[in-house]
Amino acid sequence: MKRFFILLAFLLSTGLFAQTPDRTKLEALTEKHWQSGLRLLNEIVAMPNDAVFPEQIEVNIKWCEQVFAARGWTQERLETGGIPLLLVEKKQPNAKKTALFYFHVDGQAVDISKWDQPNAYEPVLKAQTASGTWEVLPMEKLRTEYNPDWRVFGRSTSDDKGPLAMLITAWDALTEAGISPDYSVKIILDFEEEQGSPRLPAAVIQYKDKLAADLMLIMDGPRHTSNLPTLSYGARGISELFLTTYGPKLPQHSGHYGNYAPNPALLMSQLLASMKDENGRVVIPGFYDGITFTDAERKIFAAVPDNETAVKKRLGLGRTDQVGQSYQESINYPSLNIRGMSAGYTGAQATTIIPATAVAELDMRLVPESDPVRLFGLIKDHIRKQGFHIVEKDPTDEERMTYPKIVKVNTSISYQAFRTPMDSPTGAWLRKAMNRAFGQDPVQIRISGGSIPISPFVDALGIPAVTIPTVNADNNQHSPNENLRLGNYKEGILTIMSVLSEKMY
Repeated sequence: MKRFFILLAFLLSTGLFAQTPDRTKLEALTEKHWQSGLRLLNEIVAMPNDAVFPEQIEVNIKWCEQVFAARGWTQERLETGGIPLLLVEKKQPNAKKTALFYFHVDGQAVDISKWDQPNAYEPVLKAQTASGTWEVLPMEKLRTEYNPDWRVFGRSTSDDKGPLAMLITAWDALTEAGISPDYSVKIILDFEEEQGSPRLPAAVIQYKDKLAADLMLIMDGPRHTSNLPTLSYGARGISELFLTTYGPKLPQHSGHYGNYAPNPALLMSQLLASMKDENGRVVIPGFYDGITFTDAERKIFAAVPDNETAVKKRLGLGRTDQVGQSYQESINYPSLNIRGMSAGYTGAQATTIIPATAVAELDMRLVPESDPVRLFGLIKDHIRKQGFHIVEKDPTDEERMTYPKIVKVNTSISYQAFRTPMDSPTGAWLRKAMNRAFGQDPVQIRISGGSIPISPFVDALGIPAVTIPTVNADNNQHSPNENLRLGNYKEGILTIMSVLSEKMY
């Protein structure tokens, strides 16, 4: 009998014998811990985190090491030849499976002149007024009042420090309640995601044994625009195309040489316009090859509660591109987007010249069926058919005299797309957890439009991956005045607790 009680005490102390918390229990734990979690969020957001400056990132890495060490997690820097990755781990006794979580801790650059606060790294609590503006509230107000629509403004509040603070808070809440997952947990922290995670693919291969897991959970990105609990089963990959067209060797007076020297801005405009029709569909032959949808997949698209009328109103769009029959279908195709153009000068700096060059940068979002190398080949073939000679560096004088139209083309591939079947065991397990937390199934998205560097893990480790987005869709991600809605912060903690306390399949 004595040995039985010793065993019972051990099980209770490890949390392995703890009852799976129901919705009421999860909500009570969230209510008890969310304010301490908010202090954690304010602390982590206060650290600048632009990966262009490694000294900023080092401060963030040390903070993560200290926070997880204080909670009994092991930590290891995975050297990459540049900014390292950080792997933290919490092994559970007798656990048969392991979940690998992904977060990134770096953030987009800040142009403080565009922010409505003096410092983007000092979190500010704000409430929206009836006129739509945001007024500052003292953070201390949360001690006695709460409104789920109040927001904390600051760089990386949503992308992606907010979700990391949610997980740490969820872990603390469950630990205090004597509840532990029945699986081991690894977390990989990426500090260069906003720079395209250039060293991550090679690092995943190099450290695949250390990263080994049974599934991957990505804590990044916004919920569906309805702000309902959401699961996303994939994300598009991303690659880039850099184009330069050429006119005179030096900018020339438009009076002396207009109507004589070809304008590279016009050449670039004509080339880009030749790639798409008026409805936004790429007209390059073969660009959409291999992409078809079954009736079942179209039902998946239709089940997502998109309010496209509201979306168009919010974006100020009187029409949309007609690549797909709906928003959800459209993001299941590869895209070819002009993200920026430059030629000559405008505004106060305007000069009456024929520019020497015109530059365009394009990003190409990828789906699992689209091979970027093949697509780049198709684009180059199309460019040649428009009469252009392609070079990879600035043309020589001889090339300029030989070829009437020249374009420099450079490409890069950041990472591929990934997609996990919705009817996979991982999907069923996550739906069960979130149903317990919210009393309903989450919105399920086949693939999200944005890109995250997950395909290297999926390919190297051979595991399924699903994204659990928690932040509000209107968070101004990558833009000035980034923010996190308090209601999303609390529900994010609840969401992560439900996953950590759900018995693994």
